[in-house]
Amino acid sequence: MRLPLLALLARGPAHGYELKQDLEQLLGAAYPPTNVGQIYVTLGRLEKSGLIEGEEIAQESRPNKKIYRLTDAGREALRAWFEETADEPRVRDEFFMKLALAPRTGLADQIALINKQRREYLNTMRNLSKLAATEDRDNRMSHLLIEGAMLHLQADLDWLERCQEELEDLQ
Repeated sequence: MRLPLLALLARGPAHGYELKQDLEQLLGAAYPPTNVGQIYVTLGRLEKSGLIEGEEIAQESRPNKKIYRLTDAGREALRAWFEETADEPRVRDEFFMKLALAPRTGLADQIALINKQRREYLNTMRNLSKLAATEDRDNRMSHLLIEGAMLHLQADLDWLERCQEELEDLQ
């Protein structure tokens, strides 16, 4: 959450709730909603680390609000983030660990695990399809997020099929 907040502040000062709204509008309903409390905690940490600075603004008949600005150090941290590549492909996978260890425990059947995981992925795929149909057509980022998630799910489904074929050949 740190770096996305810095990115939103790069375009100008904002308060915490405004940042929450900007993030949700940008990413749409496909991205899990952000907890406003988490945003304020993260903003406090960013301020303590010198990546942003906050200024209390008095408001008539309302509580004061704090507006945050990106510092030069924050801009450099953001620049470094954009220079980094994304995480490596998933190699440590909890499902694969279950699949690999199931025969050693005698507590779970590998094919049953695959079928259960497949149902979960298919259910998620259906939910994403419904979400894509209801999402604002003008929100390209949200549609790209949904499309990316669906492509990853399809790859995972293909991999599950491959695992099942290999394991059935061993039996």
